[in-house]
Amino acid sequence: MKKLLPILLCLPMIGFGQNVNIPDANLKAYLVGNSIINTNGDSEIQVSEASSFNGEINCYNMNISDLTGVESFTDLTNLTCSNNQLTSIDLSYNTALTSLNCGNNQLTSIDVSGATALSFLRVSENQLTILDVSTNTALTFLYCLYNQLINLDLRNGNNININYISLSGNPNLNCINVDDASFSSANWTNIDPQNYFSNNCSGTTDIEIHTINKELIKITDIFGREVNEKRNNLLFYLYEDGTVEKKIIIE
Repeated sequence: MKKLLPILLCLPMIGFGQNVNIPDANLKAYLVGNSIINTNGDSEIQVSEASSFNGEINCYNMNISDLTGVESFTDLTNLTCSNNQLTSIDLSYNTALTSLNCGNNQLTSIDVSGATALSFLRVSENQLTILDVSTNTALTFLYCLYNQLINLDLRNGNNININYISLSGNPNLNCINVDDASFSSANWTNIDPQNYFSNNCSGTTDIEIHTINKELIKITDIFGREVNEKRNNLLFYLYEDGTVEKKIIIE
C-alpha cells in the first residue's frame, strides 16, 4: 500500500499538465501567442487553459486548414475562423458557443449539434450540401449564402424568433425544412426562386404553401400534356415567373 500511494498522488498532476492536440501549425501559433489563452506562457495549450477560457477565438485569414483542438474549449463563446482553408468543422462539444463565423472557407461538413446556445451563424461561401440547425434553439441570425445545399433543416422550434435569414445562392436547394411553412413563406424573402418551405421535405406529399404571389399558368403530366389536378399522379405546376413545381397529391 505504501508503494502505491506516491503513484496515486501523481495522477492529478499528470491530468493537470495534459496538452491539447492542435495539429494545425497556424492555429497552434495563434493560440500559443494569445496570452489570454496561454496563461502560463509556455509553448503548448494545456487542457486546463482551454477548458477555462470563455472568450473569443478570432483566427480570421490565417491559412488554417484544421480546427482540431478547438473542441477542448468547452466554454468558448465566440469563434471567428472565416477566410481560411477549412473543409470540416466539429463544434458538437462547444456547448457555450453563441456566435460562429466560418464563411469563406471550403467547408463540406459542419456539426453544430451541441452548440445549443448558438444565436449567430454565418456559413456563407462554402461548399456545404447539408446544414442541420435543428438543435440550435437560440438561433436568431443565419447567413448561408452561396453554398451547394441540397438539404437544409431549420426545424428548431424557434423560427418565429429568427431576426434575419439569408439563403440565396444555393441553386441545388428546393425544399427547406421549417417549423411553419406559412410563417416562413410570409417572412423569409432572401431565398432563391425555386425555394419553398415545408415541415417535412422528405415526405411524398408536396403540397406546402410556396406559391404565394405566383400565378399558375397550367398543370401538365410527365409527358407535357396539360391536365387538371389528379390524385396519385406526378404533376408539374408551371407559374408565370418561370418556376416549376412537382406535386404528388396522395388520395
